[in-house]
Amino acid sequence: MNPKVTYVVARVLIASTFFGFGLERLIAATMLGQGRPSNLWMLFYVFQMLAGIILMIGWQTGRIAIVMSVLMAVDAFMAHAFWNYGGVMQQEQLQHFLKNFAVIGGLLLVSGIEEQEPEPEVESEEPAP
Repeated sequence: MNPKVTYVVARVLIASTFFGFGLERLIAATMLGQGRPSNLWMLFYVFQMLAGIILMIGWQTGRIAIVMSVLMAVDAFMAHAFWNYGGVMQQEQLQHFLKNFAVIGGLLLVSGIEEQEPEPEVESEEPAP
């Protein structure tokens, strides 16, 4: 498979995580009768969706990948503190914690690829007729 195509497909798959979570949380917050979250949370859900779209289309990808890496690390430690649980719940939280770090790894790869200098095109020397 063409490396450029592979990169774009991988970037879109990583981005779909943020778009999907943001959309799901936004829908749940507006549709369910459990009380509306604060405006700050609503903005965060919209930000997640926009970050996913930005990653998908490839605009400012390196920068947004770093921002989302930091947010994923914060989420891992705050929302998936597996060390506070025991038994099955600990295993479930550990899986979520490790999933976050797998996504962080993907985002760092995206950022690293985006920050690379493009290789200069080499003109082929054709023999003179």
